[in-house]
Amino acid sequence: MTTVPATNSGAPNSDAGPPDSARSTDESGRANHTVRYVVAGLVLVGILVFLVVKGLGSALDFYLPADQAVAQQATLGSKTFNLEGVVQPGSIRSTPDGVDFVVTSGSAHLDVHNIGSPPQLFQANIPVIAVGHFAGNLFASDQILVKHSSNYIAQHPTRVTAPNGSKR
Repeated sequence: MTTVPATNSGAPNSDAGPPDSARSTDESGRANHTVRYVVAGLVLVGILVFLVVKGLGSALDFYLPADQAVAQQATLGSKTFNLEGVVQPGSIRSTPDGVDFVVTSGSAHLDVHNIGSPPQLFQANIPVIAVGHFAGNLFASDQILVKHSSNYIAQHPTRVTAPNGSKR
């Protein structure tokens, strides 16, 4: 009688490679690493896009003359922007929290309520920029910028018109 050597069915066959359970663990481990890299890459791209959009948004501050701002009030809503115009003579009134005044540009007159102290050079008949947003028909501002040299007027001679019609 011939005997066949017994094979150990539990021992891996060296020619066949790792058992199926080891193979699936290795493939799922690679898949997990791939998924992690993809997710990390997407998060980094998202952060980069956010920073670029946020940076460009704040770098692209725009100035709207009062007449254009009034015309675009529905579109602007409560978005913060820089309003430019000339302070109307006789319109400046101190309030407990700041100053109220009227800005003019073209034929538009816009009431401004500013919270905080205005700059020292703030006065009637000068070009100003008020930073804020519309609150109904009022422009709510938290900062007033005053140009204190003739450079602005020289660079933009037709942009700001005084209430008497003269160009500033």
